Amino acid sequence: MDTSLSLARGTAAPVPATPVAGAGVVRIADDKAMLRAAADLTRDLVKPRPSVYWGDLIASVALGYGALVVAATSGSTAVVVVAAIVSVLGLYRGLSFIHEVSHMKHASVPNFRLGWNILVGVPMMTPSFMYEGVHNLHHAKTRYGTVEDPEYLPLALMKPWTLPLFIVVSALAPIALLIRFSILSPLSLLSPKLRTMVVERYSALAINPQFRRRAPEGEAKAYWNRLEVAASLWAITLIGITVAGVLPLRAFLTILGVASAFAVLNQVRTLVAHLWENDGEPMTVTAQYLDTVNVPPPALLPALWAPVGLRYHALHHLLPGLPYHALGEAHRRISAELDAMSPYHKASYPGLPGLVSKIARSTMVRR
Repeated sequence: MDTSLSLARGTAAPVPATPVAGAGVVRIADDKAMLRAAADLTRDLVKPRPSVYWGDLIASVALGYGALVVAATSGSTAVVVVAAIVSVLGLYRGLSFIHEVSHMKHASVPNFRLGWNILVGVPMMTPSFMYEGVHNLHHAKTRYGTVEDPEYLPLALMKPWTLPLFIVVSALAPIALLIRFSILSPLSLLSPKLRTMVVERYSALAINPQFRRRAPEGEAKAYWNRLEVAASLWAITLIGITVAGVLPLRAFLTILGVASAFAVLNQVRTLVAHLWENDGEPMTVTAQYLDTVNVPPPALLPALWAPVGLRYHALHHLLPGLPYHALGEAHRRISAELDAMSPYHKASYPGLPGLVSKIARSTMVRR
């Protein structure tokens, strides 16, 4: 199988391709100068700042939940629309901390995982076990971009209609999560076969339909079970109080609408997080970096649609242990250190429209 990665972007020179012996595959060689600079220039940035994590999370959810209440109760259409938008952005930012939770050493920010699950994970029916133990596979050097990567699909190589379907289906995520926790969780206690299916196929925030999750063990299993019970009880309660009229139907539908909106927003961000040009072969770290996207300043909107450091997604793949609040400074240092010919600069893009257009064009060119 022949593998190619388009490098026709930016102003830097092409990264040399290296033949893989006996495989007939052309791979992008690792740029050791870039990898070394990224590590050396950021050694003092690796320590997370608990005050930043807690302050950001609490402010995000306070804004998100407060605006959600306004959207669900206001009699003014204009106020409802504005409040709904604010709620979507606030809760989306709060939810995005699941990415940090999946990477951090929990002792470095004590009780943050617990606090995040209480404030966001359980109420939004996306407890941290849905991402922990899954996202790290996406960062495994030999798994990225392969069939074993839970967070990768070769979207740029697929049919054009797959892109709108990829976005539209995400709007159903809140309903799917309600069903998963209010119905499938309790029923799976009665059926080992159903339990296996729930664990393997419905317990991961993954986009690869071939991915099957392994059952947790030990302390991870105990923590999973506690979170699943909490999320299941919340899902059942939410449905129950709506049916009983305690929670007005309007409020319930507003909750679903806001949740669907930030699910779609996150899916759009996912669509442009990578170039999705790999056809399943293992890739070098540099090739993975170039298949991933940074949207740095001066662009302002990425702070809203790619919050909590996600605008530096390519840099994150170089330095997955770096806390989100350090990524901006890391990018400035590395960008200043490496000359214009470095592949580091080739992963930066000006904004969302151009990225969507690039991926859409790729699906059409390859037909």
